[in-house]
Amino acid sequence: MQRITISVDDDLLTEFDVYMSETGYRNRSEAFRDLVRERLAAGRLGTVEAGDCVGCLSYVYDHEERQLARRLVSVQHGHHELTIATLHVHLDHESCMEVAVLQGAVAAVRQFADEVAAEGGVRHGRLHLIPVEAAVERHRHSGEAEVHNVPAHTHLHPKT
Repeated sequence: MQRITISVDDDLLTEFDVYMSETGYRNRSEAFRDLVRERLAAGRLGTVEAGDCVGCLSYVYDHEERQLARRLVSVQHGHHELTIATLHVHLDHESCMEVAVLQGAVAAVRQFADEVAAEGGVRHGRLHLIPVEAAVERHRHSGEAEVHNVPAHTHLHPKT
């Protein structure tokens, strides 16, 4: 780990310290590292459509909107290979929130998110992406018996 020194004006430091306090950071170094990681990841994903990512798509929609639930299921089935898991929450008598955990090529994940957000009646859509490097690996996990032919499986290593 490297140690660096930076200079910031008083107002920016005050705002940064308020941010740290509001978000629960105990020291400036970790808060700074997380902000840099987030910005670098966003920059990579903003300019590069190639590569893999994991993502979280969250959105709120009006379940009373004509045929919206059917249209959303249709979009999801059209991209079933991207979805790891979904969560459905009833917010009130008309509004539902869904969260989809996604994995795949950046361009495909963005396209899926755009299709969902474009459906009439969908509100508050937000996609959060994390770039990953997919690697097929062979090894035993703790608690697994020793066998000679360990099946290969994919690990997703975050790039930040």
